[in-house]
Amino acid sequence: MGYLYKFLLVFCSWVLFLTGTHELQTSQTQVLLQLRKHLEYPSPLDIWGNYEGDLCNLTSTAHVSITCQDNSVTGLKIMGDKPVKENTAYNGHPIPNQTLSESFSIDSFVTTLTRLTTLRVLSLVSLGIWGPLPDKIHRLSSLELLDMSSNFLFGAIPSGISRLVRLQTLTMDTNFFDDNVPDWWDSLSNLTVLSLKSNQLKGQFPSSICRIATLTDIAMSNNELSGKLPDMSALTSLHVLDLRENKLDSGLPLMPKGLVTVLLSRNLFSGAIPQQFGELAQLQHLDLSFNDLSGIPPSVLFSLPNISYLHLASNMLSGTLPKDLSCGSKLGFVDISNNKLIGELPPCLDSISDKRVVKFGGNCLSYDTPSQHKEAFCKETNGSKSSRGREIGLIAAIAFGAVLVLVLSAFGVIIYCKRCCTKGRQEQSTRPKIVQDNAPTGVSSEVLANAMVVLPFTLLGLISQAVKLGTQGSPAYRTFYLEELKEATNNFDSLSFMGEGSRGKLYKGRLENGTYVAIRSLTFLKKYSIQNLKVRLDFLSKLQHPHLVSLLGHCIESGSQDDSNTNKVFLVYEYMPNESYRAHLSENCPENVLKWSDRLAILIGVAKAVHFLHSGVISGSFSNRLTTNNILLDEHRIAKLSDYGISIIMEENEKLEAKGEGPKASQRTKLEDDVYNFGFILLESLVGPIVTGKGEAFLLNEMASFGSQDGRRRIVDPVVLTTCSQESLSIVVSITNKCICPEPSSRPSFEDVLWNLQYAAQVQATADADQKSDSTS
Repeated sequence: MGYLYKFLLVFCSWVLFLTGTHELQTSQTQVLLQLRKHLEYPSPLDIWGNYEGDLCNLTSTAHVSITCQDNSVTGLKIMGDKPVKENTAYNGHPIPNQTLSESFSIDSFVTTLTRLTTLRVLSLVSLGIWGPLPDKIHRLSSLELLDMSSNFLFGAIPSGISRLVRLQTLTMDTNFFDDNVPDWWDSLSNLTVLSLKSNQLKGQFPSSICRIATLTDIAMSNNELSGKLPDMSALTSLHVLDLRENKLDSGLPLMPKGLVTVLLSRNLFSGAIPQQFGELAQLQHLDLSFNDLSGIPPSVLFSLPNISYLHLASNMLSGTLPKDLSCGSKLGFVDISNNKLIGELPPCLDSISDKRVVKFGGNCLSYDTPSQHKEAFCKETNGSKSSRGREIGLIAAIAFGAVLVLVLSAFGVIIYCKRCCTKGRQEQSTRPKIVQDNAPTGVSSEVLANAMVVLPFTLLGLISQAVKLGTQGSPAYRTFYLEELKEATNNFDSLSFMGEGSRGKLYKGRLENGTYVAIRSLTFLKKYSIQNLKVRLDFLSKLQHPHLVSLLGHCIESGSQDDSNTNKVFLVYEYMPNESYRAHLSENCPENVLKWSDRLAILIGVAKAVHFLHSGVISGSFSNRLTTNNILLDEHRIAKLSDYGISIIMEENEKLEAKGEGPKASQRTKLEDDVYNFGFILLESLVGPIVTGKGEAFLLNEMASFGSQDGRRRIVDPVVLTTCSQESLSIVVSITNKCICPEPSSRPSFEDVLWNLQYAAQVQATADADQKSDSTS
């Protein structure tokens, strides 16, 4: 009898245990389903509604992941399809197709969320969540990671976050927080990563941040922080400091010696660069450009043992650099342009080297080139902020005046063209003179004058847009003598020849100041208006983007007696020393082959550039010769697109050829589709360079292989297979299929292409981090 009693007791306890477990699991499931409802049923969560088992057992995907322990949710990651678009103006109300609807209540959402009391990891990205983040977020007291990037959160960062004492990573990038930055950060004593980039935060940089000894990364760029940056030397674990594009206006403070990356550009920092920066032995990347820094930069900056990138352009640096200045062995990029330096460059900055890029235009150095000012310019005492303010005001006034002239002239351009049509057909053929246009608008007076005579309304719009784009941070665009280019290329000899394509021959040259350039030779019919061509070139030079090869100038040479029907035009571009993207995909140089994450970074950069060309300028540029050969890599393997926008200057010439007025009329091709061509760049990124003789048809036939694991192993580049996550690879395969769709109307926009690539990169980064964590645990 006693044994029976014991058996019943154990049996009942077991049943009660199962019942309690089931209720706990059901409770957690109900919370997750309520969150799905609050988020208005995003497509990544569709499986939750149809799944009858334990949600903890669901396989994680690139869009959603649930981590459980002891039948409780400890990790929740959801990535939606509503990223904040660039230049979004937000007024605190829902936006159709970008935010959740007007019925969404962030207070109710967070209340439901806080019922998951065991959450340690919470990532809710690109879900269209809008409203002020409630203070009750502190109820998630176990949180170690909180990421709510790319949403529409506004107002103040709630003080409740200061009570999340276990928090290690806080990421709130690309939202609309617009209050002062709070000063309670030191209560988060375990914080390692603080990222608040691309908000509208105001006020001073909080001194409490400088008391968190565990911090490794601080990123608060693209906000409205002002005032003094405090002494940061106590942050002994800090590796990355990114405060670009704010309004900080103090001197530079002391920095922790473990820093690897310091990005402080586009602020109002003043005074000398502290000598203490020379003690940052781990420093690799220093960007202090576009500030008000003065004096001579410390010589030791150039010789730091790990420094590879040093950007000091567009400050008020003055004086002479020491002749005995030495450069570190890893220093690959130096930009000291647009300062007030005089004298000669030290030998390590002036020597001929393909391994180091040095930019020094816009100073008063002892080089007889148009890129340098007279020495008197740099000795003027006009470095004060008030003088700088007057300069900016003058620039703004000139720019406004230029735009006003263009607008008024547009109304009279048709009548004026009729009166001047005879005159407009009489083109001058004199050799162009050297011009260094330093007008604040970047549009030369000659171009503005000629624009009124020969250009249609669309190109007047282009000029207006070029005024807006400006030339900040770029070398002054100028006209070259043919003799300069001949000297730079040793009279265009075979050693300087780099190749020939459908758009003319390409040469490598070295200018008198030591700068390497790429020179493209083009031929135009003489019936193509010189004024029209100059305006289009002037516009093209204003297409400044980090992932576009900069156009530095041109030379127009009239046809010789042997060919009196054509003009020769030379386009001078910045030189890219690290070959083309295709070369780095080739098996011929396996030591330079790029792993998957590197390929994604290159593809994202080029996609950003093409998206800019499509939507960032009036009329757009939609035929940009997108091939892996036209993607060039700089000394840091940053990708830049070349040969873009050629259609802008070739359009008129091609029209003349199409009318049979030139020898190349039969070779004129139709405008190419950038999305379609980019699809083949994606394909080459997946499988390697297109095999000669097989080309597009081969790859189109092989696309079916991507549908199976065996097929992928057969066709995908082994380097990709061994360095990618399957989720990231699948995202790129999917967008590739869409890009090369035979029906143009079914192809995605470049905005969609860019978003998918960025998403694939996020997924890959997460997978790489997880793999690294697993290998170290």
